[in-house]
Amino acid sequence: MTRKDRLRFHLLCAAGTLLRLTGFSGTAVLGNMMGHLIWHLVPSRRKLAVNNIMRHLGMDRRHAETTAHASFCHTGRSFMEILLTGTFGMDSPRLRIASPQLMQRLRECDRPIVAATAHFGSWELLASMLGQLYAPPRPRMVVVRRYHDEAVQEFIATCREATGADMIGHRNAAMSVLRALHKKGIVAFLVDHNTSSTEAEFLPFLNEVAAVNMGPALLAVRAKALIWPVVLVRDGKDYVFHLQEPLDTALLEGSREEQIKIAATFYTQAIEKFIRERPEQWFWMHDRWKTKERAPLSQS
Repeated sequence: MTRKDRLRFHLLCAAGTLLRLTGFSGTAVLGNMMGHLIWHLVPSRRKLAVNNIMRHLGMDRRHAETTAHASFCHTGRSFMEILLTGTFGMDSPRLRIASPQLMQRLRECDRPIVAATAHFGSWELLASMLGQLYAPPRPRMVVVRRYHDEAVQEFIATCREATGADMIGHRNAAMSVLRALHKKGIVAFLVDHNTSSTEAEFLPFLNEVAAVNMGPALLAVRAKALIWPVVLVRDGKDYVFHLQEPLDTALLEGSREEQIKIAATFYTQAIEKFIRERPEQWFWMHDRWKTKERAPLSQS
């Protein structure tokens, strides 16, 4: 970082320290205010979210607007909760486990693990949990998109890595991920965002074909990993850790391409299930279906 970037980084840290003093209740209020403000100040995103919900969930406009507004507030809370990553984890009194038996299986799993999650619920606090699932030296990694602003990137990385999980940029992450998986590590991916056609499997998602990032599926198949769908849902003042039955990619049959498609379909359907159960907690303002599948060239 440049001297100017370092100064901005320290200012961000100071502001974060002050805001952190407000605790979970204060950050919830601030997050809701942020979401409400974006709802009114960015009409293009508001329109996109409402239309997405109407088209993909079949809601009428009134219910879609209510759900979309709640989604904006949940998104605001997610951004604010990054300040609390150092104070939240497996032993938090605010945490509940929806499926204790599945959670026990996850914690006792002695295999490479790809955790498939989404911009859903409290995705920032989820990183705190993943950092505490296993003890070092077992790798715990989260693949994220880097921010272009170096000061902001350093501040966010510091917050996200507060409880032991390593953050790695999604560009050129394949070798680092494979090394972690070969050491029986856990690597988390956000699998619900739009991606380029060159990186995509085109699969049904919420009643429309979407470009699904095939990278996590490819790496899971190569490492013969288990794919565990996981999310952290807000429930009032508490957080509930939800997970679904895993897919064991070592048991998949067919060609490598067929296995990758099966794996990508698996986590896409898992995330869709989470969203349908709590649609207000997903990031609906994202243009998820932007990338379209190219029509095959006609034969002359």
